[in-house]
Amino acid sequence: MSTEQQWVDTAVGRLRVCIQGPESAPALVFSNSLGTTLEMWDAQAERFAKDFRVVRYDTRGHGGSVVSPGPYSFEQLGGDVVALLDTLNIERAHFCGISMGGLTGLWLGVHAPGRLLSLAVCNSAAKLGTADVYKTRAVLVRDKGRDAMLELAASSPARWFSDAFCAAQPALVQRAQGWVAGIDPEGYAACCEALAQADLRADIQRIPVPTLIVAGSFDPVTTVADGQFMQTAIAGARLAEVPASHLSNLEAPQAFNEALAQFLLG
Repeated sequence: MSTEQQWVDTAVGRLRVCIQGPESAPALVFSNSLGTTLEMWDAQAERFAKDFRVVRYDTRGHGGSVVSPGPYSFEQLGGDVVALLDTLNIERAHFCGISMGGLTGLWLGVHAPGRLLSLAVCNSAAKLGTADVYKTRAVLVRDKGRDAMLELAASSPARWFSDAFCAAQPALVQRAQGWVAGIDPEGYAACCEALAQADLRADIQRIPVPTLIVAGSFDPVTTVADGQFMQTAIAGARLAEVPASHLSNLEAPQAFNEALAQFLLG
């Protein structure tokens, strides 16, 4: 699927976006994971652009979006989404984020629920990993620059995909590794620092919008138990488990799309 990219100048900086689907349709925003770009959502854009105005964007520090000096925070990353909606004249949108993008969605659900029609939080957690891991990674990336990004690209399949998927889909795995290798080191490190300090476990019970939690059965990074915690905390939240590891929308696109479609379209 071809991607027609554009750059949108918002009040908080320039973001690289791709917009597909009817202008009159409800907006559906997709937010990428750490170390990826908006292209990770190609299969979802193809499926949902028939019914929604699909808006994909590169998170600050990633792809073609602004790389401002770090550290970042989820107040900043969530604010970027609000600024993007303002610039595109979108009052309210469905939001679907994976991993880091899922945490951005949780922040929006807590702090800007009036901008959301619904929220899908995929392969994520109210607190993602440990602060020390992300702080250490940020220091490493700043110290070693592009060499560190190449090292992260080499090790990413083990965190992102099951062994069976890596063996069956080497071209897609290699493409995903290319996303990591191309990320600006400062942008990556600054997002690591946002993840290090983010903890919404005590706040997500305030989320008032319809919420879907998607968990991967084999995900070693954000487990099914993490998804169950969020489902319990957020009133009325649904939980869908898909047969995949951490980037479930890439590993199990049909199951992921079915779960999201059932949530959004009934």
